[in-house]
Amino acid sequence: KWDAVIAINLSATFHTIAAAVPHMRESGWGRIINIASAHGLRASPNKSAYVASKHGVVGLTKVVALEEAGKGITCNAICPGYVLTPLVEQQIEDRMRESGLDRRETELQFFLDKHPSKQFVTLDEVSGAAVFLASASAAQVTGTTLSIDGGWTAE
Repeated sequence: KWDAVIAINLSATFHTIAAAVPHMRESGWGRIINIASAHGLRASPNKSAYVASKHGVVGLTKVVALEEAGKGITCNAICPGYVLTPLVEQQIEDRMRESGLDRRETELQFFLDKHPSKQFVTLDEVSGAAVFLASASAAQVTGTTLSIDGGWTAE
């Protein structure tokens, strides 16, 4: 599992950036927006491969931002907390079966316990952050992580 998670989350990010940056340099403009995770900023038990891969994405984001500074290219990472993706939906179902709790109690006990807002992050919230980071208004925003996590990483 380790190798697959690192390959998908970190190596694929690296290779995509490596393929795109020469074209961005040629045009004098580019926006690299990586999707990391709150787990790229905080650790959780039993998630070593995922946490390591997302911490790697955050580190890669910072390195690329420094390397491309002053060339019209920015590199940032969005770090969402829990989003109701098909993977999270399956994890909720699995936890419900294991715990015997109803859906809302399962969400609160096993997922939203990390979100002070007690709400899942929406896809619209993540995409809105990406639109901002791709805009001219974010020309001087580079090398940063934008947390969208209901307050998880504020603690």
